[in-house]
Amino acid sequence: MTDASKEEKRSKTIQIVKIIILAISGILAFFALILPQSLSQTSYPMEIGDAATEDILAPYSLTFESEVLTEEARQEAASSIDPIYLPPDPSIGRRQVENLRTILYYISIIRQDEYASQEERIEDIQAIGGLKLSEDMIKAILNLNETRWDDIQTEATDVLEQIMRNTIRESDIYSETRNIASLIDFSFPEEQANIVVELVKPFIVPNSLYSEEQTETTITKARQSVDPVIRSFIAGETIVRRGQIIRETDWEALQRYGLIQPNDRVKDIIGAGTLTILICIIVGLFFTYQQENVSYSIKALLLISVTFLLFLSIARYIIIDRTILPYVYPLAAFGLTLFIIFNFEIAAFFSVILGIMTAYGMSKGFDLTIFYILPTILGILVLGKARRISVFLVSGITIGVAGIGIILGYRLPDSMTDWIGIATLSSASLINGVGAAALTLLLQFIFSHILGTTTALQLLDVSRPDHPLLQKLLRNAPGTYQHSLQVANLAEQAAEAIGADSLLVRVGAIFHDCGKAKNPQFFIENQVQEEINPHDDIDPIISSETIINHVKDGVEMAKKYNLPERIIDFIREHHGTMYTQYQYAQAVKDADDPESVDKEKFTYPGPRPQSRETALLMLADGTEARARAEVPKDEEELRSLIDTVFDFYEQNQQLDDTNLTLKDLEVVKNSFFRTLMGSYHPRVRYPALETSSTKPVPRLPEMTKKQPNHD
Repeated sequence: MTDASKEEKRSKTIQIVKIIILAISGILAFFALILPQSLSQTSYPMEIGDAATEDILAPYSLTFESEVLTEEARQEAASSIDPIYLPPDPSIGRRQVENLRTILYYISIIRQDEYASQEERIEDIQAIGGLKLSEDMIKAILNLNETRWDDIQTEATDVLEQIMRNTIRESDIYSETRNIASLIDFSFPEEQANIVVELVKPFIVPNSLYSEEQTETTITKARQSVDPVIRSFIAGETIVRRGQIIRETDWEALQRYGLIQPNDRVKDIIGAGTLTILICIIVGLFFTYQQENVSYSIKALLLISVTFLLFLSIARYIIIDRTILPYVYPLAAFGLTLFIIFNFEIAAFFSVILGIMTAYGMSKGFDLTIFYILPTILGILVLGKARRISVFLVSGITIGVAGIGIILGYRLPDSMTDWIGIATLSSASLINGVGAAALTLLLQFIFSHILGTTTALQLLDVSRPDHPLLQKLLRNAPGTYQHSLQVANLAEQAAEAIGADSLLVRVGAIFHDCGKAKNPQFFIENQVQEEINPHDDIDPIISSETIINHVKDGVEMAKKYNLPERIIDFIREHHGTMYTQYQYAQAVKDADDPESVDKEKFTYPGPRPQSRETALLMLADGTEARARAEVPKDEEELRSLIDTVFDFYEQNQQLDDTNLTLKDLEVVKNSFFRTLMGSYHPRVRYPALETSSTKPVPRLPEMTKKQPNHD
């Protein structure tokens, strides 16, 4: 199996492990969403209409808007509204009178039809739509003489006009039809009066119509005018007594306290499962996208998952359905820690996910989601590079103040929350922010220790000038100490230019040659001029071994003084797999057979630089050493020197394991040039000072050219 296939197989295995971690985390997160209420010892499996098996007391004081009582009050207000009718419409009366006249005219035509038989006339009148007359009454109409028929027509029309001038609603039809007889002229015989009644009755219709729109508008206003009904319980107050039938209002109060354990939790399970699956998909896509820029190790993913589940589980099991605790819980510490250890993107992303899942299904869930997410992101932005303890305090206070702003934004318009409640929640928010900052200080140490990474505070702590290892280096190898500072300045400026971790580079550069403190006299920067160089009197192999051992000695010292593993990488990698050129050349020169010289004995153990930061140190170390040895006289010589060093390391494949681009290398070259120009610029020759009473003040002697560095 080739190296490429092995690497491909290893990559696939890592991806599978990452998918498994994501799947297991999703399953555990799902249980964190649904189990707290199921396992709660204070939940009761009951429904409306059941009898309480024991006295149920309020676990804490609570004031809430009763939706049940509020709806009852609104229904009562709505039922008190009478139907609204429009004013009487005269056109309806005119239309009905006109319809009656038309019918009477049609009957008159039938009466005058000489060619129709009696039976045909009866059938024609019975066929008139909307008019229902008995056969006897139709015969009576047909038997009337014209004078009486004309009187009946006139009377029927007059009576209908009188009736339709009144306000008639649907409910008034019956009373108006009963009143027809009283409006007929008493001169009419009873039989003819009955004909008038039957003719008028079908044409009495409502002229004041029901207005559904106005009625609904009035009902809506009445419902809206009802203030929410507020219920309050104090801690220890009895909500339901033993044996009492659970009413809808009791059920609502128990639900508010989270004391109800529903018998059918299928909907809860489906909802939580759907949310969890959706979030798992989003997380998977996020890491797929992030992999193009940053690759997270299995250990890092596992640590993120475990910490996420701890924060989520504690929140769901302890603070769910509480009033104050959700605002005290320092959820922001998780996002702040991820920002310090990784980057802003992963911190903001998981802060949103954790905020959503923590507040899921809780009272005021949406408010809490915003409360958890926005202050966390604001705190991350304020935290910045996290290089001062005071910055953590400022970030925590910012989180607390932002939380207060959200509390005011959501609680002030809420009639259920009084000023005492707002003050209590605001105090909880401040405790939350400061607690999150304090917890972050602890978590960042744990994360960095497990992952072998460094934080800004760790780097600043170990880079203090009074650090024991730096003091040892300063006392034993002052030249190396100064060299390390020069290299640190050179590499730090370059790191800032390409967006690498400049603080990490600086601290790594300060410690990269700490191993030279064990045998300082073997390194040129610590040798006094005009003294014998110890390398001149020993075998090149031993000389090379002594020089190479400063890497091994440095690693041992770093571990002894508990330097972070990331700093130790700088010590291991700053020479890569290069060889000691001076000693190797001397060995080849002294050997009878140059081919017999084993180059491996003159080669550093490595590894080659594995990151941009350690690669910058290698380039800065080589460039500074060569510039110190050759002392370039002008800009052209300096640029040529820098190009030579870079080409040398590139040709020896020392940068192959880093992700430095050609553009990065050009930026680094320009940065080195600017920094070194400040170090090797020409200086003014000061003239001797002449005084009348003393001799001329002598100038400082010229510095001699340094010897080549055996490093």
